[in-house]
Amino acid sequence: MKKHLLIFAGLLTCLCAPVLQAQEETVRYEWDLTDIYPTVAEWEAAMADIAERIADLPQLQGTLGNSADSLLAALREISNTNKETARAYVYTSLERDADQRQPETQARFGRARQLFSELGEATSWISPEILEVGADTIEQYLAEEPGLADFEFMLEDILRNAPHTLDQQTEAILAQASLVLSSPEQIYENYANADIPWPTITLSEGNEVTLSQAGYSRWRGAPNRDDRKAVFDAFWGTWNQFADGMGATLASEVQANVFQARVRSHDGVLDANLFNDGLPPGVYTQLVTQVNEALPVFHRYLELRGRMLGVDDLRYYDIYPSLVEVDTGTFDLERSKQITFEALQPFGERYLELLDYGLSQEWMHSHPQPGKRSGAYMNGSVYDVHPYVLLNHNDDYESLSTFAHEWGHAVHSLLANENNPFENAGYSTFIAEMASTINEILLEEYMIANARTDEERLFYLGGALESIRGTFFRQTMFAEFELEIHEAAENGEPLTGPRLTEMYGELLKRYHGHDEGVLTIDDEYTVEWAYIPHFYYDFYVFQYATSISGAAWFAEQFLAGDTDVRDAFIRVLSAGGSDYPHDILLNEAGLDMTQAEAFEPVLRRMNSLMDRIDALL
Repeated sequence: MKKHLLIFAGLLTCLCAPVLQAQEETVRYEWDLTDIYPTVAEWEAAMADIAERIADLPQLQGTLGNSADSLLAALREISNTNKETARAYVYTSLERDADQRQPETQARFGRARQLFSELGEATSWISPEILEVGADTIEQYLAEEPGLADFEFMLEDILRNAPHTLDQQTEAILAQASLVLSSPEQIYENYANADIPWPTITLSEGNEVTLSQAGYSRWRGAPNRDDRKAVFDAFWGTWNQFADGMGATLASEVQANVFQARVRSHDGVLDANLFNDGLPPGVYTQLVTQVNEALPVFHRYLELRGRMLGVDDLRYYDIYPSLVEVDTGTFDLERSKQITFEALQPFGERYLELLDYGLSQEWMHSHPQPGKRSGAYMNGSVYDVHPYVLLNHNDDYESLSTFAHEWGHAVHSLLANENNPFENAGYSTFIAEMASTINEILLEEYMIANARTDEERLFYLGGALESIRGTFFRQTMFAEFELEIHEAAENGEPLTGPRLTEMYGELLKRYHGHDEGVLTIDDEYTVEWAYIPHFYYDFYVFQYATSISGAAWFAEQFLAGDTDVRDAFIRVLSAGGSDYPHDILLNEAGLDMTQAEAFEPVLRRMNSLMDRIDALL
């Protein structure tokens, strides 16, 4: 419960069709939560039923080793209870994220979160008991009872976790502590999305803008350099006012992670997180090695950016504006649907059928509104219903790219659910972000190929470069920061707001070539760590960088017309969580992310994009 389920960080009135907002002349969608529960009253009834089922689960304790039949009966009841608990939780999570200011939805979300904690406590005995039953007996039961096939991977994973599984009493205590251990993320979200008083500034053209999280994302790339500086100064100035509190919040998250890794006898927090997904340590170390060796390629991009913007002294606030100013038109939601569908034609018939069906439904909450959660995500945790997509669509090209990204997650969930029982449908972030990032790459190449002018082509080439900067280099920088702060805590170093700012600033300057004169990082902006929600997701960020690497590996072959690789990628998505993610990639597609060769396509792509720009200049 602590982190995502399948999320890729008053009652909401659901509109079952798009509603034209005349004053803004744009189509807005609000998701239809009645597909989960028709009414709040039915959610209440489900909550009561789930609470009773959770209360009865401890009665199954001591039965797992009686027979194959008793093991199957117990696992089915536990799994079904987990599925219904996830359903109730997601309902409250989605209505809360539409407007985090509403006390009624906050209260329902808190109750569902508490119920998840109770489920963890009521089932904390399962792994210790299965280990007591023993591997030989479990293998015998699997051979005797075909119905246990749905649980085979889970049972084998429990046996693999034997060195890190505690006795039943200690597991129960840890389950009781889950709410406390997950509190820092909730504190961050409440402050960042509801409580921080965001500044308002007047831009050079006279328009007054509020720099909330969504407002910052929109205006940080303003074409006027003075506007960009004003946006950065105001936004990061606000975060600096909260740096001490955010430092304490992030330090609490780190300490919670260190505690859990130590109590389970892992070598460290990174080791614990890699072990949970069955990822070889070489995946992380190879990524960091390859990115650091490729910093000169990144610096080539930054120097190209400065040259195209006509800026001699490149600053951090020069990162986000487009390399060229061009009128590409408005990418409203309907145009985003059409372009995404066309760009993803290389995926083939089955993928496009699922995408077309999803786009025809009311699964999205599309545009920013007061109190709404910032950013974008796909929640695919209601197995018996369908995915839900949260966007903050600004009708620009970045919004189109995000649209394609999140619908990659949605189709991934549809494929995984179609081909797996509930028990094996949930998949790892390690593959999930490949499913979304490859959509961005296919979209980029589609837009470049269909550009009407050289200026427009330069715009899309620059957007593709920015995607690699933000996903491959930036997320690896985040990963290095995340590992550094956890190692500091493991060594007993206190983490405070100023210390976090210092550590983050050093990485920010090294990555961006501050000392080499490539890009200047002003100290006022090194509080950026406080703004990043993914630091509360526990070694989530490095998987964005491995994902764009894997996506580039697949896309390079997709775009060359290799249908065998395309079909292998569909098999990867369809596998869901039926095996460890690295093994799925290796067995289904032959991709080994522990090898340097896996990272070569993304760097080839980056150099190719810059070469294409140089040819046009």
